[in-house]
This record gives sequence, C-alpha cells and structure tokens, in this order.
Amino acid sequence: MIFDLIKERRSVFPPQYTDKPISKETLEKILEAANWAPTHKKTEPWRFKVLMGEKKQELGAFLSNKYQEADPKPKQMKIKKLQFNPSNSAAVVAICMQRDPKESLPEWEEIAAVSMAVQNMWLCCTELGIGAYWASPGLIKFMDEFFDMNEGERCLGFLFMGYYDGDVEPSSRTPISEKVEWLD
Repeated sequence: MIFDLIKERRSVFPPQYTDKPISKETLEKILEAANWAPTHKKTEPWRFKVLMGEKKQELGAFLSNKYQEADPKPKQMKIKKLQFNPSNSAAVVAICMQRDPKESLPEWEEIAAVSMAVQNMWLCCTELGIGAYWASPGLIKFMDEFFDMNEGERCLGFLFMGYYDGDVEPSSRTPISEKVEWLD
C-alpha cells in the first residue's frame, strides 16, 4: 500500500551499499517514475545525468579536488567522503533543473517539481530494495565545470543509489496534529 511505502522511505547512505549493480533497465524504470511528477504549466524541468562505472570515480575526484581548492582548511575526512560516496554507489544521478526560458512561473515551482520527481524515484527505490540518499553539497554550484549544462540548467544535488544489506534505521515523526490547524 502506498501509505506503507511512504513511511518506509529512508535515506540509505553509500557506506551501507553492497557491490551489487543496478541494471540499466531498473534505472530506466525509476527515471520513468520521475517523469510523472506534477509540473505546473507542463514545463517538466527535471533533468538527470546518470553516472555509472568510471564516471562515478571521476565525479568523486572532481568533487574532492574542487573542495580542496575552495576550502582553505580542507578536512581529510571530507575529502575521502567526497571520493567514497560516488565510487561506493551502484549509480549516481545528478539531479538537475532546466529553468523555463520564458520564466513563465516562479523558480521555486520548478524546484518543487524536480523535488517531486526525486520523491517518485526514491519511492520506487524503496519498493525495489534499493537504498538512496539525496545530497546537495555546496560544491554543486561548480557542476557546470564537470557536466555539459544547457543554458538555464543547474544541478540541485546527487541521488546516490545502491542495494544494501540489513535494516535501515526506523524513523519517527512528531504527530501531524501538531502541524495542522483546522479552520471551519
């Protein structure tokens, strides 16, 4: 049931991933789910760049090098994490937004549409037993140096994906009653 799936969705981090690959067919199915997200004025602003194989290592090297250039006191732990997360993932999806060239709606609506597309992907991953984690490091502002980006396109983060063993941490939420005001 969809309600159970929504409650089961969790961030599953790259250190938890196994080395089992995700097939291209499975990735295409997950991306197809993203394509059915709501989109105001049918702008469909989501764009995805799927990194597999050597491209994941190249991304990790780019991110760690860029971090060392940008931070006057880089931390070794962060350098290693920036390299490890892409390389330990079965696939990395760069989450991008293509801004409507006419700017016919506010940018936040385009970002919201991309976020809903990612939620669709994440729910599919949960259903398929694939772990996923959306990271949006400050370094995403440099991604036009790594990817060929169209005019008006920008990177909003990465969805790291991989099969995993074991259970994920249970999550809890404060009751919805504390967040809703009923008006009659």
